[in-house]
Amino acid sequence: MRQILASAFISLDGVMQAPGGPSEDPTGGFAFGGWTFPHFDAELGGAMGEIFGRPFDLLLGRRTYDIFAAHWPHVTDPNDPIAGLFNRVTKYVASRSQPTLAWQNSQWLGADTVASLKKLKAGEGPDLLVQGSSDFLQTLWQNGLVDEFSVLTFPVVLGKGKRLFGDGTTPSGLKLVKSKSFPTGVIVANYRPGGAVKTGSFQLAEPSAAEIKRRRELT
Repeated sequence: MRQILASAFISLDGVMQAPGGPSEDPTGGFAFGGWTFPHFDAELGGAMGEIFGRPFDLLLGRRTYDIFAAHWPHVTDPNDPIAGLFNRVTKYVASRSQPTLAWQNSQWLGADTVASLKKLKAGEGPDLLVQGSSDFLQTLWQNGLVDEFSVLTFPVVLGKGKRLFGDGTTPSGLKLVKSKSFPTGVIVANYRPGGAVKTGSFQLAEPSAAEIKRRRELT
């Protein structure tokens, strides 16, 4: 059975829009494209190599696919470690309508994305690696299709932009699998779904009169 592994670059306030460059995705007036660049070094690059080090196919939302398709097939350096991988593997694309997919080895998931993914997951083949795809990630999460998140948190606050978990996100607990911090301030953490959100209380067993008054005033 194949797993869906989602990898995302996020700011400390959860924004994942346009990490790679100023013109990547300026929609909504986003002015900080390329915010991950100053924090990359050889050591963090090694962590990315670990993500790409096991067999995978790519699973992408339409917008991220278009960004990648306009870049990776046109990388001319034969020694680029990512271009060779991305150009070779199968790219599964989620889109509400049938797109034209010119990048080699690209396949549309069809009109029923969730059904297609359930069938893919049940079959044989390498794991499915999600890159970016903020809107598509919400669909995956809502339908319980994400098996693991690899979240790279960068030491920057962006204020606005597309978020990993925005309004309407399905609540869930998470289990930390591993984590590591890097000299540039980036923290890489892997999580797996951990079931329902668990709650508890540090309040007094018997609320004080002041607490009862406070609660009453809230309503």
